Amino acid sequence: MNKLLFFFLTTLSLNADAFGTVGGRVAHTAYSNAQSARSSPLFVATGINEDSLPSAVKNIEAKMAKAQKQREKYEAKLSAFNSKIADLENQKKQYLEGSSIADVMETNFVETTARSAVKAMMWRVVAGSVTFITTLKFSGNINYALKVVGSDFFSKAATMFIGERLMNKSSAGRKGGADAVGRSVAKALIWRVFAICNTLAVCFFVSKDFSMASKIAGSDAIFKTFLMIAYERVWAKVEWGKEYEIDFAI
Repeated sequence: MNKLLFFFLTTLSLNADAFGTVGGRVAHTAYSNAQSARSSPLFVATGINEDSLPSAVKNIEAKMAKAQKQREKYEAKLSAFNSKIADLENQKKQYLEGSSIADVMETNFVETTARSAVKAMMWRVVAGSVTFITTLKFSGNINYALKVVGSDFFSKAATMFIGERLMNKSSAGRKGGADAVGRSVAKALIWRVFAICNTLAVCFFVSKDFSMASKIAGSDAIFKTFLMIAYERVWAKVEWGKEYEIDFAI
């Protein structure tokens, strides 16, 4: 009886030890898993302090915030482009319905080389006719008048063409698809300074009479200044030879 009782107690003690060992191992494993999960970058606990987040998580959140700002920036740009395209579509519709490009939008333009050449040659015909009449009046000699006009024609046509191309590089005084009055006046005055010197030199070279050359150049200066302003105003209304520059800046 005593041996049987001893065996039972011994067996019970061994089972208790084994159970305690297994339970300890299970508890230890559960604790280790919990600690591992807490240290993982993907672990997020409700109500966790922001300062206690792992640096990897903070880095991801910073990149997410930066990406969000960039997305908002590009969305704003996309909206601006869509608005600009819609505006251009409306302007195109108005133009096709008969409005001039200058009426439907504020835009700059440049003149083609052909327009500058035609302007220079046509002005030379008009101005040459005036010079011929003036020279004939003061000299009374048709041959002298023809020599002056002939010498003037090609030199002034070439220089005016060059002047037109140089002036074309500046958009000052251009608005609503045409040259403003101020630009026309400025061009006429600038050209007149050169033209007076040119006419004076040619007349003196042909006649060797400075007094006559001064009279011809002086009378030309007054009349042709106003004539050229009128000439420029007429050309300002001519659309041929204008190339409009459509601005699409956002």
